[in-house]
Amino acid sequence: MGSLNFTLLFDPLCLFFLFVICVVSLPAAIYSFSYLKGEYSSAKITLAAILLAVFIFSMLMVVTVSNVLFFLVAWEIMSLVSYFLVVFDTTHERSVKAGMIYIVMTHIGTAFLIAAFMIMYKYAGSFDFLAIKNACQAMPGGAKNIVFLLLLVGFGTKAGLVPLHIWLPYAHPQAPSHISSIMSGVMIKTAVYGIIRFVIFILGVHSGWWGALLLVTAVISSLVGIIYALMERDIKRLLAYSSVENMGIIFMGVGLGMFFINKNLPYLAVFSLAAGLYHLVNHAIFKGLLFLGAGCVYKAAGTRDIEKLGGLIKKMPQTAFLFLIGAMSISALPPFNGFVSEWLTLQGFFLGAHNVVGGTKLFLGICAALLALTGGLAAACFVKAFGVTFLALPRSRYAEEAREVSLAMRIPMFFLAALTLVFGLAASLILRLLVKVAGSASGIDISGMSFSLNNFVLSPQMGKSVYLSTPQLALVLAVLGSAGFIIYRLFAAKRDAAVSKTWDCGYYKLTSRNEYTATAFSKPFRIAFSFFLLPYRKTQKIRESFYHVKSFAYETHTTKVFKKYIYDPVLALVFKSAKSMRRIQPGSIHLYLAYIFITLLLLIIFMPKF
Repeated sequence: MGSLNFTLLFDPLCLFFLFVICVVSLPAAIYSFSYLKGEYSSAKITLAAILLAVFIFSMLMVVTVSNVLFFLVAWEIMSLVSYFLVVFDTTHERSVKAGMIYIVMTHIGTAFLIAAFMIMYKYAGSFDFLAIKNACQAMPGGAKNIVFLLLLVGFGTKAGLVPLHIWLPYAHPQAPSHISSIMSGVMIKTAVYGIIRFVIFILGVHSGWWGALLLVTAVISSLVGIIYALMERDIKRLLAYSSVENMGIIFMGVGLGMFFINKNLPYLAVFSLAAGLYHLVNHAIFKGLLFLGAGCVYKAAGTRDIEKLGGLIKKMPQTAFLFLIGAMSISALPPFNGFVSEWLTLQGFFLGAHNVVGGTKLFLGICAALLALTGGLAAACFVKAFGVTFLALPRSRYAEEAREVSLAMRIPMFFLAALTLVFGLAASLILRLLVKVAGSASGIDISGMSFSLNNFVLSPQMGKSVYLSTPQLALVLAVLGSAGFIIYRLFAAKRDAAVSKTWDCGYYKLTSRNEYTATAFSKPFRIAFSFFLLPYRKTQKIRESFYHVKSFAYETHTTKVFKKYIYDPVLALVFKSAKSMRRIQPGSIHLYLAYIFITLLLLIIFMPKF
């Protein structure tokens, strides 16, 4: 057996992920003290703090150990502790069910990782990363393909890539909000680390279809995730499905990098990989902010159902402001950080299309178009999330009785909100650092790349460059906004203006029952994507007489396609097989002795002779 020396890696890729883990986990930890107060006993709060510390430590170990066995140990600790945090509120049946789905799916993924690592060990004779990397150079192509597919399924399960995403919308909403923030903002990103470390750095991109497969999976994940998010009325489930979308965008950058490595376009490979890493840290920041904001709403109103909220901007103005910043960031609006990384990913597709020919050019163009569509749908999704939750009139006593949360819960959100602006305005500086990380992880020499203040020169030979100045863009937006305000004050403000309630649509007697709802908002999208969502309706009329309807109940739902057509049939097959296997265990001692006798007989017959 190879060496089991415990050593830690601190190369640029490790340091980047250490930063991402800390920048989200520390604010979430501070937030947790006030969030848990009043909800649980002091003993259970202490237990939550211990589990959180172990959870963060396990993630730090995942991205720094240099040995496959220790990586698996850290990976398993991370999975088990996060399971305990998902089922932390054991009084709710949903938490237990979500935890069961999560633990089953995460161990299926782990099984695929173990299989991949065993194949690597067969050729390397060691569990050390560098020894495996050297051995992989002589590994046959067929074995490399198998290892890649095993790693893709294993890490794709943790990342929530479609169709392996089934656990994510169950587990994230049921965990406490600060844990949801860490799971979505950080934990699922360890899968990206795994793909970069074990596929790009150790295994090496052997075939062109690797990057293409990852790209297709990423594009499908981003579209499926945001379409499901648009249909949700549970604010945390909406954010969970949005994580599926954003993991798709991150893997678009990683997949593009792999694709360009195989095409021998090293500059584009580094650029695309850096764009994926940029979106990774951006998503960690704004999704952490949004989950903390959702936790504030739940803490104040006692519900996650946005149909029962509304009017919170007057009750919780600071939380509303901070949630709006997160919503604008995730919607890729300038000058916030989400805009920068999605724009860079689009540039990766466009620049790649200029350097390939034939069907490959069309393929990259379609991917770029679908990424743009995803961005538009994300903006619509968070218009719904913010508008229905915080604007208009309160729709229930939950919203009417809501009050602003404590300062201890708002300070971590202010910190993350400030980072969304910093990572947007400092794009040039941050991109320089991420290019070094991407170059180190991919083994590509970046010395031929040069920078000016806002100009990223891909290659002197290519003559291609990408220009982006978010400070200038922010200045232009500020000037246009100020000019519009001045024009309004000089001309329009002097005229008589009618003052009405927000969203009253000219109706003289507006109540919360007349308001636009989340279901109504999403209906056009439900119709547009009905071929995939397969919506169905349920109506119920209660009559006083044949001609007079006392009340009318209307419900609309969408079909969970992957659950219904993939997971449910597989689960039914497993239970059917298990039921059949019960026949061989009827409880008869005579039959069990017969099993033992037959086994011993077969061993004697087929045992090799010495």
